[in-house]
Amino acid sequence: MAPTPQAPADPRADVVVVGAGPTGLLLAGDLAAAGLRTVLLERRAAHSANLTRAFAVHARTLELLDARGLADELVKTGTPVGELGLFGTLALELKALRTRFPYVLITPQYEVERLLTRRALSTGVDIREDTALLRLTQDADGVTAQLRGPDGGRSTLHARYLVGTDGVRSTVRAELGLPFPGDSVIRSMVLADVRLTDPPRSAITVNGTGQAFAFIVPFGDGWYRVMGWLRARQVPDSAPVELEELRAITRAALGTDHGMHDPRWISRFHSDERQSPAYRQGRVFLAGDAAHVHSPAGGQGMNTGLQDAANLSWKLAAALHGRTPDPSALLDSYQRERHPVGRAVLRSSGAMVRLAMARGPLQRGGRDLAAAALGLLRPAGTRAMAMISGIGIAYPPAPGERRPAGRRAPDLALAEGRLYELLRRGEFVLVTPPGTAFGSTAVPAHWLDDRTACALVRPDGYVAWAARDPEPAEVRAALTRWLS
Repeated sequence: MAPTPQAPADPRADVVVVGAGPTGLLLAGDLAAAGLRTVLLERRAAHSANLTRAFAVHARTLELLDARGLADELVKTGTPVGELGLFGTLALELKALRTRFPYVLITPQYEVERLLTRRALSTGVDIREDTALLRLTQDADGVTAQLRGPDGGRSTLHARYLVGTDGVRSTVRAELGLPFPGDSVIRSMVLADVRLTDPPRSAITVNGTGQAFAFIVPFGDGWYRVMGWLRARQVPDSAPVELEELRAITRAALGTDHGMHDPRWISRFHSDERQSPAYRQGRVFLAGDAAHVHSPAGGQGMNTGLQDAANLSWKLAAALHGRTPDPSALLDSYQRERHPVGRAVLRSSGAMVRLAMARGPLQRGGRDLAAAALGLLRPAGTRAMAMISGIGIAYPPAPGERRPAGRRAPDLALAEGRLYELLRRGEFVLVTPPGTAFGSTAVPAHWLDDRTACALVRPDGYVAWAARDPEPAEVRAALTRWLS
């Protein structure tokens, strides 16, 4: 990552984002694209090319990246997987998802960061590497951040808002005094990228025996991500780890190590389940792992953070530009919408990892029966995949609105192009049937050829308001509620 050259550093910003992982990069890029002075702080001097744990990009995240013109390029970097096989008894078909992206994309996190970094720089984000947040204070008018720069010097940065996307050990969260309740769900996990002489036939391979479990996914370029855990080997993260340990774990869980060799990196880690009770305190927000962290099961961590960023960015932009009748209420809706999603991901990912760790024969038998039933009951399996993929996530309707408000808008084919192409402008999109005349509107109308419904779609691709055959006054009232 190359920081934007700037001398001297501007001591003021509209928004400061702390933490340049995927969540912070998407958020900062959105804010700068909306014309806001945005500073992105990263305490590390440089990113590693390979040491990244996330590898799965789900359908809803790909839709959000599509709304930023990045999805098609990202898809070329990885392997789309249309079926998830679990515990040898369950295969969930992702092709039933109603989306341009009916699969999970297996690609390293650094590919996501590469595209988001390029976009952030192109929109004018001021990226400051090797710069640590030391303290923050806030008042009714803004936030003051005390920083330590690359040369060890101290400086002060003032902003109207600040967002902490600085991970599980968030300095921002600590400065706010917010708790991070929860526990370690699993310890002494071994993670590596390796070559395989005898790759598994399934695109995604996972199994647990009660004493061990292992997970293998291909990146599509000859490298495989392997993750394993052995109940009998519970040691600190700092304990040395060798490839033979991962081979033994994989043999215990899968019956073979698939000829594992030549790791390009290998590490040991533990996985927590934690969530902050508040995602907002005054003018400071939390997103991504700073707000919630969960088990790697389902590959939902990075995706949930990116979806946090997409939800928050347009709200901050609307508040700062005065494009909302009640800025405080709009910003409060970030907590109302995203906190329940974080809690649901904690529960679902935790349930999956506990199923994988099922210990006794009765527990494993119950797990296998549940998995088989989920596979046979197609609607239940589809609902499960919709939630894991993010396609099924919906928010409560805003006060005064009714369903389908709060639901994800599908990528409608409009007369002017796809909906998610139009969302690349970062603005609301009004979708109407052809020939409808509403007079002066705050956003251009885009025609939907085969329906009579009207919908106002938020910049993050969720429905703000919808009605069937509304009067012009009803449309104008909805626009006033959301955009005046």
